[in-house]
Amino acid sequence: MNTIAKRVTGLMTRNHQLQQERGIRVKVFSNDLDKALTILQKKMQSSGMERLIKGTQTHHIKNSEKKVLARKNLERRIKSIDFARKLQSILIKKVRGL
Repeated sequence: MNTIAKRVTGLMTRNHQLQQERGIRVKVFSNDLDKALTILQKKMQSSGMERLIKGTQTHHIKNSEKKVLARKNLERRIKSIDFARKLQSILIKKVRGL
């Protein structure tokens, strides 16, 4: 069973890599560019390409903005760590039957 799962995940990663290398293709039927553009947008959203494009900053970020973003990321990380600790303690209590 484990070898089958490895083969399937290997095929999935290879397929994903091939898809990334080929890029996104959209066929235009009967010169309908508006419909082709909407299909392209949907494909970009589903593949995560839009997030990659928006994630790259094209404008300058001030140092003050960088500090604010860093503080927010730190707060988010601390909250997730605290939540993980609480969840772990709850699960340990349930397993032990306390």
